[in-house]
Amino acid sequence: MITRVLVTNAGRGASNNLIRSLRAGSVSLSILGCHDDQFVLKNSEAERNYLVPPPGHPRRLRVLQRILKTESVDLVIPTSDRDVSELSRAGNRLRDYLFLPRPATITACEDKYGLSAFLRARGIPAPLTYPVTGLTRIEAIFRRLGGPSRVWCRIRTGAGAMGAIPVASPAQAASWIAYWRDMRDVPVASFTLSEYLPGRDFGCQSLWKDGQLVLIKTYERLSYLGSGSQPAEVSSVAALAKTVFEPRVVETCAAAIRALDRRASGIFSTDLKENAAGIPCITEINAGRFSSATNIFDFTGKHNMAVTYVRLARGEPPDMVGEYDVSEDHYMLRDIDALPRMFRAEEFFDAVEDARS
Repeated sequence: MITRVLVTNAGRGASNNLIRSLRAGSVSLSILGCHDDQFVLKNSEAERNYLVPPPGHPRRLRVLQRILKTESVDLVIPTSDRDVSELSRAGNRLRDYLFLPRPATITACEDKYGLSAFLRARGIPAPLTYPVTGLTRIEAIFRRLGGPSRVWCRIRTGAGAMGAIPVASPAQAASWIAYWRDMRDVPVASFTLSEYLPGRDFGCQSLWKDGQLVLIKTYERLSYLGSGSQPAEVSSVAALAKTVFEPRVVETCAAAIRALDRRASGIFSTDLKENAAGIPCITEINAGRFSSATNIFDFTGKHNMAVTYVRLARGEPPDMVGEYDVSEDHYMLRDIDALPRMFRAEEFFDAVEDARS
């Protein structure tokens, strides 16, 4: 029997990557898409696409309900944080179509400062972080952080490293935050300052059902898209990434999600970075949506995580329990205007002549 899936935010890179993963893992899926921007929607790789009201619009949920009924949809998969938040709060109107963490769990993960404080209070590695309550308080925060040579400054909500930058002094931090306040209407209180994490950068995606870890995978970011034009020089979007075996990362992520919700269900995408001591620290958790890099989890290893998600959502018993699925040294290359490509380490010089010597 064919399962019919509606993917939100269709036409964006994250949703198209998810659609490719779903198609690669199952021929028994029919995939629909929706978006509120007709030009973005035109880029969708779904079979059928619907133009819908934007998130927050009073008619949006009613329009979605009509599509679900007309198309006999079995499952809605949100692919943006805003969609996750809105759909999770829809209550009984869409409950039968969703496989999401509890709304309280999603809310707890949306605030990066609150999440960091929550994790540290429970002994789970996360960067020491302070909220910026005013520009005049920045010097005091630097002192509380021990007067380091670098501090990480970022907006406490959102994705894609928006507003994030390393700063070397209180003056730099104040100037950066004032710019965002004056030019982008971002309140000063939206920012945090935290310890700078200089080590390796990891992504971890895990799948849960009723508090039980079903499947978990890890990768390492080696370089970043657009790093040359971004003041932070890093982002959550890797240009080059590779699969890695890192049990410390898995243990930390699993502990964090269990602490957040003993009955956790759905997908969790977690970012971590090593501190100066080499300990992976959680910098953010995106609860309820797949990573935009999900292809690296779905095209490698024994299990396609996206398809496993759909099967769990449909009530099928999992083929695995608590499995750390990793096939090391698979690489993913991403660039603007190019599809993500996967390679094994030994394939990198196929059809390439080394003319350097």
